[in-house]
Amino acid sequence: MSDAVLVTGGFGLVGSQTVRRLAELGRPVVATDLQTDANRKAATTLPDGVRARWADLTDPGQVEQLLTEVAPAVVIHLAAVIPPPIYRNRALARKVNVDATATLVRAAEALPTPPRFVQASSNAVYGARNPHRHNAPVTVDTPPHPTDLYGGHKLEAEELVRASSLEWVVLRLGGVLSTDPKAMPFTTDALFFESALPTDGRLHSVDVRDVAWAFAAATTADVVGEILLIAGDDTHKLRQGEVGPALAGARGMAGALPPGRPGDPDRDDAWFITDWMDTARAQEALQFQHHSWPDMLAEMSGQAGLLRYPMRLLAPLARLYVARQSAYRNAPGRYADPWAAIRARLGEPGLDR
Repeated sequence: MSDAVLVTGGFGLVGSQTVRRLAELGRPVVATDLQTDANRKAATTLPDGVRARWADLTDPGQVEQLLTEVAPAVVIHLAAVIPPPIYRNRALARKVNVDATATLVRAAEALPTPPRFVQASSNAVYGARNPHRHNAPVTVDTPPHPTDLYGGHKLEAEELVRASSLEWVVLRLGGVLSTDPKAMPFTTDALFFESALPTDGRLHSVDVRDVAWAFAAATTADVVGEILLIAGDDTHKLRQGEVGPALAGARGMAGALPPGRPGDPDRDDAWFITDWMDTARAQEALQFQHHSWPDMLAEMSGQAGLLRYPMRLLAPLARLYVARQSAYRNAPGRYADPWAAIRARLGEPGLDR
């Protein structure tokens, strides 16, 4: 057994930051992901002490070879298909999110010295959350009740990990954001997706660097057998409709996003799978909250620099473009209906049957 940390999805949003954080701590890291042109390019800039290993986690043979050759002390399992792409390819999503997790767990259990297994989960396991019905933040003790494909997959993956013989830790993540504009590109699907969500829905965001800190800390902290909720400090307890305009404003594009629609207070099924979270135990154990929401906005504004001023001139044009991508463009109604909108454009979002 080596002392390496194996990070699956090592070149994704959370994975790349987790790899960087572990390298800062002097930990030997193996980042594994699919061998794409973008990932090969990213591999040329990996920090010292980090190796790239290409593997398709949906192939049991490749997984077994990877685990046998690396023999990691810890596995951080981040690889996943997430919203909105998950709704376009349900079959692939299940292979990655559930089946590959089962394969990885079995391969880890078969090692002579099995590793600690840190599983990335999501607050999506709690399902759609109507803030008019639920006043308190979700906690570890809040019963999971997934209502969409992603939440269902994440709960299945959790159950596979928790039923294993491994030393396990599960981290349920809130809304992960980055100050790097290249890390979160605006696609037409992304703009549509965001516009579909109720503006008064509760979102607990978190800086991706703090998520990476949490995963790195979970590899050694005394948290085996725990589920921990990972989100930012109290400044990150936001409403969905606040987030996009604040991010756009920090880049000099204030007014670029047209207003969306609130959620229907009388419909529990027409809200998104986010809510505020009780992070007290996770913060106590992992000490990961370092970037407040105002700090993130200030950092983004500083990055934009003088470009913020000419960007203001583009805001009206951007607003017209974004309005054309709206989920409710030319649609009657007062309230948001995110699942109907997602179903119409991206595919069936409901649970696997």
